[in-house]
Amino acid sequence: MLAIPAQELTGDLPDPPDFAAQSEPNFVSVGDILEFKALPEYHEPDWVTSKYVEAGTLPPVAERLPKEPLVFKIGDMPDGVGVYGDVMRHVIGGRPEGWNYVGGQSQGWGGIDIGLSECLTRTGPLFEVKADELEPLPNLAKSWEWSEDGHELTMHLIEGAKWSDGDPFDSEDVMFYWEDNVLDPNVSPLNGATPESFGVGTTLEAIDAYTIKWTFKDAFPTQYLYTMAYGTFCPGPSHILKPEHPKYNSANTYDQYKNAFPPEYMNIPVMGAWVPVEYRPDDIVVMRRNPYYWKVDENGNQLPYLNELHYRLSTWADRDVQAVAGSGDFSNLEQAESYVEALRRSAEDTAPARLQFGARTIGYALQFNFSANGWGEPDERAQAIRELNRNPEFRKAISAAVDRQRLGESLVRGPFTAIYPGGLYAGTAYYDKASTVYYPFNADGAGALLDGLGLVDTDGNGIRNFPAGTTGGADVEITLLANSDYGTDTNLAEGIIAMMEPLGLRVIANFQQGTARDDMAQAGQFDWQVVRQGAEMVSVVQNTAALAPTGPTIHSFHRGGTDGTLDLLPFEQELVDIVTKFVSTSDNAERSELMKQYQQIFTENVYSVGLTQYPGALIINKRFANIPAGAPIFMFNWAEDNIIRERVFVPADKQGDFELHPETLPGAPGSAGPA
Repeated sequence: MLAIPAQELTGDLPDPPDFAAQSEPNFVSVGDILEFKALPEYHEPDWVTSKYVEAGTLPPVAERLPKEPLVFKIGDMPDGVGVYGDVMRHVIGGRPEGWNYVGGQSQGWGGIDIGLSECLTRTGPLFEVKADELEPLPNLAKSWEWSEDGHELTMHLIEGAKWSDGDPFDSEDVMFYWEDNVLDPNVSPLNGATPESFGVGTTLEAIDAYTIKWTFKDAFPTQYLYTMAYGTFCPGPSHILKPEHPKYNSANTYDQYKNAFPPEYMNIPVMGAWVPVEYRPDDIVVMRRNPYYWKVDENGNQLPYLNELHYRLSTWADRDVQAVAGSGDFSNLEQAESYVEALRRSAEDTAPARLQFGARTIGYALQFNFSANGWGEPDERAQAIRELNRNPEFRKAISAAVDRQRLGESLVRGPFTAIYPGGLYAGTAYYDKASTVYYPFNADGAGALLDGLGLVDTDGNGIRNFPAGTTGGADVEITLLANSDYGTDTNLAEGIIAMMEPLGLRVIANFQQGTARDDMAQAGQFDWQVVRQGAEMVSVVQNTAALAPTGPTIHSFHRGGTDGTLDLLPFEQELVDIVTKFVSTSDNAERSELMKQYQQIFTENVYSVGLTQYPGALIINKRFANIPAGAPIFMFNWAEDNIIRERVFVPADKQGDFELHPETLPGAPGSAGPA
């Protein structure tokens, strides 16, 4: 087979198919959604007043709220002011490791962490904010201002807010998260917060109990306001966590700190709207309303409206089934294999749930481990694979060997999936088709490229061999890491394995459950991985630093070695420079041009192999009100946050008898069950 120039493998990128089922948001300004202000009076469920306040076990609601609570405006509520009561029943496939989110423990996903955690800023609802007014919503940080030179950002925390056990929230909680978790190299906060997440050399200090100050090397890096949202800057309760941290408890190891609050530990203090009060292994997590929650509606009704959340511990596929059937209330329909049946069931007149599709913001990629510097402690075989991964001709061969059309159709037929060449998603704000280089399916061309690299089958077993001087000329064997919790992940990984076989590459599946997969990915213990990508490829303005290896621990498939140094390839350095410029400018025209450059360099060099992209759908029981139009299941955040769950309610005439712990509130931290 004759070798051919890689540039001859490029082709025209097909446009995504039309998808008429997509819904559109009602666009508003940030000021139309919320403000911080004191109201003349406040209200709460009658049973809270009669059973707790009047009994003397809870202060009056006005004393439990901040000086100026966050007020959601009625005009932005699709169905107006809600009523108290009822439950939202979730079904999830994850299992909680425990409640130390800032210490690195998974809380089970599926919206549990979003219901418990509050962050400095908030981005989930930004899907409905006008493009020319786009900025993160204030949250725990109620306001901020930049210094004249743009290097300092002073933030004002909400004053008088309290954790769910009544302990004050203040800058001590923020600084504990920053100094003793983010900056501590022995701690890995969930969702990967690192010092580089907020810019290399960035510092943070407390001015007083309700004021903090960031100092950045770059001027006006407004991107980091997005990074301060879920889940990279969500402080934990320092009054509970500090005594377990090795810095403050010399008897504890870091593992003991991380695991000090197992899932059996109930009533962990939170700033979120609901508190975990019951956990039954492999059965359910129950969360009750937070009596100190610091948000209200314009009539002074303390939120949330819903008294209880359930998280039935099952499988991710069962989540969709139960939501469609009505035994669950909410699901992010994101497993494309379920789409046709879910649409059919929801179209029935008696269907309890409705489907709401958004844009194609779910995208999968095949990522190569680029670190040839020791990250993950590779053996001789793995090191040889990493050297191949760093070769552009090898990556182009892999891209040309992937039949993306067939991959998408293997998940679901119809107008759902679209060919994804890699980089930014089509249809998102910064995507530019003209800047996108596409290597379409070309099995012969892919084989020719591998021949040109000297990867030929020398022993006649159908598997290409390394050259004699590399790993002794052994077969080219590659491990592929994927998340076994999701059928889509494993289906795509199996498709990749099948497509590499006729190319003469043996790809070996390494399917791991979510937490184990996360641990291996974070440790660099993979050759390739199939992943569903994060917000940076959708919004660009959120988690922007992760678009390139801007620091030794920031990127998903290229990190520093044991000494912390990065071995960047020249095109990677270009990507880093582009991302750095993007962060340091607020000029929209310049940003657009920078992302065109980014997309061209990314796709031309096949930094990762795009596989497929498709829309998600929100499945929501019809009894729920205040569900905003066009809410995507994933954009800046997941749908659990996009729909602003604390505002969601069930009209009185539609409420069911689902509460497991009616008329109870969370108990003391560590106590059994609700009070």
